[in-house]
Amino acid sequence: MLANLSVEQSLMKASSYAKKGEVDEAKKLYQTILRKFSNNIRAQQGLAALKKYKQSNSTQSPPQEEIDQLVNLFNQGQILAVIWQAEVLTEQYPDSAVVWNILGASRAQIGNLDEAIEAYKKTISLKPDYADAYSNMGVALRNHGKFDEAIEVYKKSILLKPNDADTYYNMGIALKDQDKLDEAVEAYKKSISLKPHNAKAYNNLGTTFKEQGKLDEAVEAYKKAILFKSDHAEAYNNLGNALKDQGNLDEAIQFLKKAISLKPDYSEAYSNIGSAFIEQNKLEEAIELYNKALLLKPNDHGVYYNQGNALHELGRLEEAESNLRQAILWKPDFYEAHKNLSFTLLSNGKFKEGLDEVEWRWKTGKFLSTQRHFSQPLWDGKQNLNGKRILLWCEQGIGDTLNWSSCLPLVASKAEHCILECQEKLVPLLERSFPNVEVKPENRSLDKDRDDFDFHLPTGSLYKHFIEEIIQNPKKSAYLIPDPLRVIFWKERLSSLGKGPYIGVSWKSSVVSRYRLQHYPPISEWSPVFTIPDVTFINLQYKDSTDDLVKVKDEFGVTVHNFEDLDQYNNVDDVVALCAALDIVVTTKVTPMIFSSGVGTPTKIANWRQSLWNNILFNPVSSSVDMFERNTGETWGKVFSLIADDIFKQKNKTNNSKDKL
Repeated sequence: MLANLSVEQSLMKASSYAKKGEVDEAKKLYQTILRKFSNNIRAQQGLAALKKYKQSNSTQSPPQEEIDQLVNLFNQGQILAVIWQAEVLTEQYPDSAVVWNILGASRAQIGNLDEAIEAYKKTISLKPDYADAYSNMGVALRNHGKFDEAIEVYKKSILLKPNDADTYYNMGIALKDQDKLDEAVEAYKKSISLKPHNAKAYNNLGTTFKEQGKLDEAVEAYKKAILFKSDHAEAYNNLGNALKDQGNLDEAIQFLKKAISLKPDYSEAYSNIGSAFIEQNKLEEAIELYNKALLLKPNDHGVYYNQGNALHELGRLEEAESNLRQAILWKPDFYEAHKNLSFTLLSNGKFKEGLDEVEWRWKTGKFLSTQRHFSQPLWDGKQNLNGKRILLWCEQGIGDTLNWSSCLPLVASKAEHCILECQEKLVPLLERSFPNVEVKPENRSLDKDRDDFDFHLPTGSLYKHFIEEIIQNPKKSAYLIPDPLRVIFWKERLSSLGKGPYIGVSWKSSVVSRYRLQHYPPISEWSPVFTIPDVTFINLQYKDSTDDLVKVKDEFGVTVHNFEDLDQYNNVDDVVALCAALDIVVTTKVTPMIFSSGVGTPTKIANWRQSLWNNILFNPVSSSVDMFERNTGETWGKVFSLIADDIFKQKNKTNNSKDKL
């Protein structure tokens, strides 16, 4: 280098490098001079001064124009360029808190959260009162799933900067992520009090209210978000969803359409309109909207799931199966999709596949709480039960327990001893019906310490292990044995009401939803049955029947006799005896159909053909059952007319037999 420059020129150039902060270049020049002229006083002094210069320079921040350039690049989205320049500047200005903060924000933007957090920690170590750095680190920690740490640094930021609306907003997000909904609401409200026109905060406040089930408050919050930001597509979508949950479907659809007009590729809004159409029973229109959502977001497992359920309702089972499998492909642990796939397979006659999928029920929230845990193994259907004891335990409602109890003889024939634990109110009936089985009320208190069995099995898995036998004998004769003395009692009591035949009726479940309502026609649609002459009707509805009984009396002039002294909910054994005393039972898909069919009483069931529950697992097994089905979209009129015709035939047959006698 000195070959082309004089010593004087080299000294001047080294000094220039030093002044510009290019310390390494200056150092190289001074060292080169001293190698040839070791006694050069100016080179020695210059080299010595570099240490002091570097030390004093390290306390400085870059010129403001360099900071502005970084900020501009960041705002333009040129994040990699920001990172490269910021890293260079941290070498030159290692004590610049501003540069470290920008570097942290840039690393967070590209998902390098650990490195971002380290940059923020460096920032705070250099400037402990840097409130924005605390706030930024909170965002990175929250995105990293470290919610507790995020909230702590948000609190530190607020101590330093009490009126920062954005920090309260971000803290609300972290609190909501932790399901601390009340605290999240307070954080959002504080953010709004500091920044009253904050549409984002109102939108998130609405979402938190919705999760709390406070739909009215959610709607108001979403409307405020839209008021302050009229093109807030997400708020329109969320408002539409909240209105849908309120049942305001037409209004909901209008807001969801507005969201799409603002954001044409808004797949979630298309999906939500589809769900609103489902609530209106517009299944074909819903499927079309789901297709649009999938065109925009082909891997949306939730849309595949919803579309699969809609296709099932339309009876398009192969397509429903395909969609549910797609949902599972994109989300393998999608437990609800596995469960509904099981019902679709069963409805389509694919019993083995369907029953295997039924086992996914134990992963869903509803069933997790009913799972029992023993030290003994679950029976897999293959282990030899000869000389072994097996415990069967109930897992669902009493109707399911009674229906699946039809498999008890199959298990008892394989094991040395079979125990059934069930709902206490079923014990008398099942003890009488299955004397070779030890029937006990459910008791979970000693599950981990029990030693009275070798294997266990939930009753909902019985069909999986005995499907061949069930298919070979699809219609069983009566398998429930009522109390004979109570049957006599009820026959005598029925005869006191009037002439037979005596027809029991049950028409709805106490659990109501759009989906469930499709199983339960209004009582007014029972007209063909209630206008059958010369019969006596008996109420088998265990609750919520008073208004409907009045309606039957007013509309059809018919009395449906109700036994006020019979506890139809708790006294199952006596209700079953009453069912055995009846001549016929007409019912929808509710528990009394299991009582009556189980004891062999002719049972006419008004059924929805495309129901998820219309399958081998949930349909009554008795040969005394006749199903009368309607398709999706059809009225119930034809079903009840066919039931009435069938009862007329049965009446005539009985009368003709009496005439011959």
